Amino acid sequence: MKKIVVKFGGSNLKTKEDIGKIIKTIRAYNRPLVIVVSAFYGITNYLTEGLETVLDDETHITAMIDFMKNLKRETLEENIDDEVFRAAAYEKVKIRLEQLHKFLLGIHYIGEVPDFIEDQVLSYGEKLSSLMLTLILKYNGIDSVEAMPEDIGLVTDGAFRNASIDFERSTEPVSRALSEERIFIIPGFYGVSAEGRVNLLGRGGSDYSAAAIASCIDAESLDVWKDVNGYMSADPGLIPTARRIENLSYNEAAELSYFGAKILHPRTVEPLLKQKIPVKIFNINDAGNIHPLTVIGEQKLNGISMLKSVTYSDSFAILKLEGAGVGIKEGILAEVTTLLDRNRINIKSVVTSQTAINIYLDSPDLTGAKTLLEKYPPHAVTSIIPQDNLSIIALVGDGLIHSQGLAYRMIGAVAEQGIDLKIVSVGASDSAVYCVVDRNDREKAVMVIHEAFFK
Repeated sequence: MKKIVVKFGGSNLKTKEDIGKIIKTIRAYNRPLVIVVSAFYGITNYLTEGLETVLDDETHITAMIDFMKNLKRETLEENIDDEVFRAAAYEKVKIRLEQLHKFLLGIHYIGEVPDFIEDQVLSYGEKLSSLMLTLILKYNGIDSVEAMPEDIGLVTDGAFRNASIDFERSTEPVSRALSEERIFIIPGFYGVSAEGRVNLLGRGGSDYSAAAIASCIDAESLDVWKDVNGYMSADPGLIPTARRIENLSYNEAAELSYFGAKILHPRTVEPLLKQKIPVKIFNINDAGNIHPLTVIGEQKLNGISMLKSVTYSDSFAILKLEGAGVGIKEGILAEVTTLLDRNRINIKSVVTSQTAINIYLDSPDLTGAKTLLEKYPPHAVTSIIPQDNLSIIALVGDGLIHSQGLAYRMIGAVAEQGIDLKIVSVGASDSAVYCVVDRNDREKAVMVIHEAFFK
């Protein structure tokens, strides 16, 4: 029998009640599982912020370790009643935190945060989660074993912060390591290079690592437990009448993630396409109910396009490069992308015209990108204009570009409300059409677009 890979995210790891829901869910499956866990809620941010502080303040290292010891002790006390078992479990947690303490101390004494040490430190959020959950499951009579990426052979391409899994090297050892009929608990978010160094898989990369493991073992499915009711036709916080989407294609799920839906990491579906492994979304608040709310898999269009959802993202910014003929002159775009790539600034998209190149970036990268391009100005670029405080609103559904009048309806719905459209894009993907508006207009624009298509 094929195994199921089950992913529990940080939103599932906040309170004692959350741990209880996870235990109930695991028991409901009543079969061997491969479980991938994120860090407890807020821990990765805490470690990230602490990295800079410990450079100058050695006392902050002790404060960080003590804070996490107390946090983990409280979790153990809430979930393990037996004092002897709890004390033994806490000793194991302390050993892992002592390893983290050494890395933080090393950062302080060398006075910098090397890439390989940063990835190592930030992986401890997940390493603590996997250990804690394994200990608590054992106390509750559930036979489980912790399996670390470095031990099962989850090998990456060697890149720091945003690595990819090397499936040629990983598939056989991971499949072999997870072949026993028992429950494995694996920390997500990282793999290891061929040289054995920890490589993070990008922010939110636990979803991607779970998908990679599912691919390596040719899993029956990847089951993702969240605290939401699956994918919806819009953000229910904005649109209370939003409808649940029961089925999505891989492309639709990827586009929804890219354009702001926060249910899955955008790269999650990549490893699953070849084997057609489905992704199933569940709500942990309905623990024990293993009937999926949304299923992501291969969908057949049969010539019919169907709009699934209206989503948005506030994390986009645009850097506009203006100059006569910049859109067609050789080498300009390559010059810009190479410069930004060398400085680890990710380009999300590029739209060109004869006189302008619009580069879509994450908002936090906008200032740094502008500074770089002003310092090393590309030839023929006469002005560099940053545009922030924008929102991208996307319509997502397979075959949308073949749906006649769709873009016209979207533009019309927004224009009737007097909302200024900065950019409209059709054709970059078969599954997405989007527009850009001022952030202050985002809520109204989402509402009128949803109303236009989901009456």
